[in-house]
Amino acid sequence: MTTEPGSPHGPSLGSTEPIPQNSAQNPLPIADPLTNFNPSRPIEPDSPFNIASLLTLAAARHPDRPAVITRRGPDCLGRFRLSYAQLDNESSALAKAISQSELEPGDRVVVMVPPGPDFFTVIFGLFKAALVPVMVDPGMGIKRMLMCLAEGQPKGLVGIKLAHLVSQILPKFFRSIRHRVTLGRSLGWGGQSLRQIIMNIPEFSPAIEPPQAYSQTKASDTAAILFTSGATGPAKGAIYTHSMFLAQVGLIRHSFGITDGGVDLATFPLFSLFSSALGLTAVIPNMNPVKPGQADPKRLVSAIIGEKATSLFASPALLAVLARYANTEKITFTTLERVISAGAPVRPELIADFSAALTPQAKLLTPYGATEAMPLTIIDAAEVAQVRGMTEQGFGMCVGRPVAGHKMAIIPISDGVKESFSESKILPVGEIGEIVALGPVIAPSYFERPEETALSLITGPDGQIWRRLGDLGWQDVQGRLWFCGRKSQRVVTSKCVFFTVCCEAIFNNHPKVRRSALVGVGPPPDPIAVVVIEPYKRMSKSAWLTMVEELRTLARSNPRTKTITTFLSKKNFPMDIRHNAKISREKLALWATRLLGFPNPNPKN
Repeated sequence: MTTEPGSPHGPSLGSTEPIPQNSAQNPLPIADPLTNFNPSRPIEPDSPFNIASLLTLAAARHPDRPAVITRRGPDCLGRFRLSYAQLDNESSALAKAISQSELEPGDRVVVMVPPGPDFFTVIFGLFKAALVPVMVDPGMGIKRMLMCLAEGQPKGLVGIKLAHLVSQILPKFFRSIRHRVTLGRSLGWGGQSLRQIIMNIPEFSPAIEPPQAYSQTKASDTAAILFTSGATGPAKGAIYTHSMFLAQVGLIRHSFGITDGGVDLATFPLFSLFSSALGLTAVIPNMNPVKPGQADPKRLVSAIIGEKATSLFASPALLAVLARYANTEKITFTTLERVISAGAPVRPELIADFSAALTPQAKLLTPYGATEAMPLTIIDAAEVAQVRGMTEQGFGMCVGRPVAGHKMAIIPISDGVKESFSESKILPVGEIGEIVALGPVIAPSYFERPEETALSLITGPDGQIWRRLGDLGWQDVQGRLWFCGRKSQRVVTSKCVFFTVCCEAIFNNHPKVRRSALVGVGPPPDPIAVVVIEPYKRMSKSAWLTMVEELRTLARSNPRTKTITTFLSKKNFPMDIRHNAKISREKLALWATRLLGFPNPNPKN
């Protein structure tokens, strides 16, 4: 499949060029909220605002610029690209059509649409209709996905035929559905066809009048529900407000240096939505977003070079695939201005490997955050290289300084509900504890999960509500945050506490170790700290025994690991389903428990 290279042009988001008014689009804000965006002074909660207005403003500036180019497959009308005018018009058409159904503003709508132009049309159409997209990662598995859908109690379903067929076969998980929109032909379940909705408007008509609900949304209203991957616990629906989306878009533009008119290779569907709000052309590559570690590097490189991509978002697993291929083929990505990698800790050696394929002017940035809060901190490749030695010595992974308008603090570790913390409870520089954060990109709660919400929120010394991230770390004298691992994955014994990222870094220094994972095996209060090793190559039993002695010598050389003596070898680690980059240590712990002959602490698993 081939597409024409995108060549967008236009004024920057900070431009003083007036935005053309379109009476059919009123009431919409004419002033661009990003022009004078200040994360320290977020938009007032009761202010009228809808995140889809950023798409309309971008379309008014450059209607003919490509908004989406797909190399993965055509949209419902057989097209491989949409201009900004088309995306704005067609999402408004969907909003108007679906608003005439029995759905009402605030109703939740499950979205089961693959990456591509239709995905953009659907999401922005729902935003405009003041409906709440519920986005569930299909890679989490059918059982977990269905539980998330049942929990969300959606009133609408927008999806491909397969999604609607599943809803007919397993109706108990879809009992709340009152209206459907199908990408393709309905097979008797009724509702609307996205193709027919779009075909009923002229190809290049002026922007159609949005439904009245579009002008009724407030900044504090729920805009979407994004489910966590469930990699370290139950999948939870994080509530995103319109103001939270605005803060994310503003911080991404400010922190990553993104200017209007660039081309973004969108390898993660949710992150790619920001492209349209920022005036970029989103290029959807031919890859399975659920399995980035298995992507074909030739296709990705073809998309980067062919579409002259200026930005790339890649999980660490995808970054590794590209780095290996680019370095083997001696490729330099001359058009890339920035590369953003997130979803899991990015090892310093991977950053160094991929940086070799970039020009000296390009930036490789790694933000830290979570589904419930992103971005919170940012660090660039140059600073990662400066502190690489500390990471390899077990001090944790430096993830940079807080982004503008956000605060980070380290408090004593606690597994239960914690109602508040005072200034005196903030741990001093250098001491490992629990990471908490405050700022406008933080989700206010989980959907229909009061217990998890209570566990994750805490009142700070300023009286504001901070979020507990479930991560452990420390801050240095320069105000940088160091990540030491997930709180739930630390191994606590009667004599000491082992932190995953800190301990694993010691063993990752061994030349034959691809990666390692610290797990606890055995009942409390004295579980055994076990390190599972994934070697680069298969080895004989004698070679493994020799390697174990070398690993024990490494362990004794560092105070963080000196008491670790048990090592196991496993060919392929189980990884998270969203980015293929986080090690599923819970699964490894169960495997190690069985292998070492201990009783299963959770018989259901």
